[in-house]
Amino acid sequence: MFACDIDQPCRTQYAVNLGIQPAGDITKLTSTEIPNHDILFAGFPCQPFSIIGDMKGRDDERGTLIDEITRILNSKRPAAFVLENVRQFGSIDSGSVLSRTINSLKETGYEVKWNVLNALDFGLPHKRERIIIVGFLDDSIELFQWPRPHTTRKRLEDILDTEPDPRHFVSDAIRKKRHDRHKATDRPMVWHENKGGNISSHPFSCALRANASHNYLLVDGERRLSPREQLRLQGFPESFEIVGSDSQIRKQIGNAVPIPMVRDVIREVLSAKNQNSRRIRETRTVPA
Repeated sequence: MFACDIDQPCRTQYAVNLGIQPAGDITKLTSTEIPNHDILFAGFPCQPFSIIGDMKGRDDERGTLIDEITRILNSKRPAAFVLENVRQFGSIDSGSVLSRTINSLKETGYEVKWNVLNALDFGLPHKRERIIIVGFLDDSIELFQWPRPHTTRKRLEDILDTEPDPRHFVSDAIRKKRHDRHKATDRPMVWHENKGGNISSHPFSCALRANASHNYLLVDGERRLSPREQLRLQGFPESFEIVGSDSQIRKQIGNAVPIPMVRDVIREVLSAKNQNSRRIRETRTVPA
């Protein structure tokens, strides 16, 4: 019914693939400009809470956008919400940022639960841990269950291009530097260089990041992941149309949420709402 993102290339991508033209800066929109809705799904900026960011938390103006979410909840009163952020959101300031956020959400009248989920548990070869916060305006929270991990996972081979574009291969100098510092006997692997410069290799990708170095993730220490490979790592379908430059796509995918993970969460939200509705109907029809 409604979407919002401050990034213009992201809005274009969204419109092409989903048929909705998103609004821009949420802080500039009044509540009357946002339609009534049943479920609010939002990811507020993770950079203030990320290890890769400066971890200023709410001292970073992007960290206060959670206040826009509570503003919308207070005004529109959707039946449920699902929010997403990085795992570090739960530990910054010894957990006080998460605690204050949960309390502010509860003050709007919602019952709230949170958990840390990992894309690796939802069929993707992608280690991406995220805090998921769910809330209900009624007692459906009692019936809500976190989704179970998938029993199978795609292999890295399943998402890699069979004939990668030569433009994604790094220079000989970068390749030599990587291979001088790290050895891996298995292929394919994704080599990950962390913030401290340490290199490790895995049969899955570490978290895709927006605005990161082009070369912090390399397939077998030789090439960057293509835009299509990055989309697959987040669970996007092959039918998803790529619009824009490689750098724009990388930023959008780094900001995206793993589709199978959040899909399963939203299914459980809907299941809890449906179960609660049935419970209410059965209670009302029991003879006196």
